[in-house]
Amino acid sequence: QVQLVESGGGLVQAGGSLRLSCAASGRTFSSPFMGWFRQAPGKERECVASIHWLTGLTAYADSVKGRFTLSRDTAKNTVYLQMNSLTVEDSAVYYCNLQPPIRDAWGQGTLVTVSA
Repeated sequence: QVQLVESGGGLVQAGGSLRLSCAASGRTFSSPFMGWFRQAPGKERECVASIHWLTGLTAYADSVKGRFTLSRDTAKNTVYLQMNSLTVEDSAVYYCNLQPPIRDAWGQGTLVTVSA
């Protein structure tokens, strides 16, 4: 199975920025899309951004559009999530995966905590 390792989370004040990274074990997957997902306590996991691995075409959830930017480095098999203008509502554990996600590929995620 594909192995994914997220990093870059931490504590940040509202209005601040954070850049997440996701290192993948390969670049041949069952889906051409990679995505960033987040899950806050008591809430379902949701996809906030996705990118077509080959073309770089991106799509964003309305909740993060204009604030988050998803990019990838194909040579490094790495995807990034630049998060700006963070709000308390962005606090969650962030994961990367294919989009649609592969069940066995979920990693431990990286925790993002935004303080007021």
